[in-house]
Amino acid sequence: MTTTELYPAVEPYLSGRLEVGDGNSLYWEESGNPDGKPVVFVHGGPGGGCGPLHRRFFDPARYRVVLYDQRGCGRSTPHASAPDVDLSSNTTWHLVDDLERLRLDRGIERWQVFGGSWGSALALAYAQAHPSVVTELVLRGIFTLRPGELDWYYNGGAANLAPQWWERFEAPLIRAFGALPAGFDRIAGYHELLFDADPAVHRPAGVAWTTWEAATSTLEFSQALVDDFSDPDFALAFARIENHYFVNAGWFDEGQLIAGVDAIRSIPAVIVQGRYDLPCPAVTAWDLHRAWPEADFRLVQAGHAATEPAIAAELVAATDTFARRS
Repeated sequence: MTTTELYPAVEPYLSGRLEVGDGNSLYWEESGNPDGKPVVFVHGGPGGGCGPLHRRFFDPARYRVVLYDQRGCGRSTPHASAPDVDLSSNTTWHLVDDLERLRLDRGIERWQVFGGSWGSALALAYAQAHPSVVTELVLRGIFTLRPGELDWYYNGGAANLAPQWWERFEAPLIRAFGALPAGFDRIAGYHELLFDADPAVHRPAGVAWTTWEAATSTLEFSQALVDDFSDPDFALAFARIENHYFVNAGWFDEGQLIAGVDAIRSIPAVIVQGRYDLPCPAVTAWDLHRAWPEADFRLVQAGHAATEPAIAAELVAATDTFARRS
């Protein structure tokens, strides 16, 4: 992966924690220009957490960049890798409320919302719930948790393009359930494994789930990304949170985020989508674009990851454009 398209690394000038109820404490940080244009980076997963690379999509001279870890992941507590984890208060609508609490806590009147993959779903849900406080949307790798999207990636469609990694993904299921019959729901099967009390069951399941995503997120395979996603604690939290959201279809009505674009139609927006995105195929971005032609749609030669050169270049171009306009 290359990061030459991004701004140089910067360090936060401020960080802290936000208590959001239900025993959850969220990590947040700010970098860039304290007097700059406010933007919040909404990370993917859910459960992926934020990191130093995510600060670099924004001109630090022009932007006040807010990053945070969503419930259960990153530096937020409690962590979803804990043995007694309870995710009942970790839903899309809790996260929408958390974002609004964060905005108010940071004293921000209006902000740009930037999100990719699951972050695009949460950004859309938040903007549709609070359109008056969103100045612009920058969205990448569109994901709306429709059943067809989940089925494609976790029940066999994407397997045709990465068979060796699909075998690794299925291995924990086959160990637990034997030969998988036609129509077997792998998301539901993984739910049993990931929340099994035995670490000998849930830890390898977490790594298999998470490395499937890492191995298929870039146009050219990245061993470094797979290695990063193989950390057992990170992998377990990531897999548990994702699976929890997916078995509940994100607590959305089917097609809700695309059907709800009228609420955000007037918000300036850029949609960046990789043509060869395996986890979040381009058809979802196209469906959103058709419902929302006012948004600037950019289909590029890339896979899924925000660090793909063609995607990173378009994302930085979008944030630069919005910074100049303001």
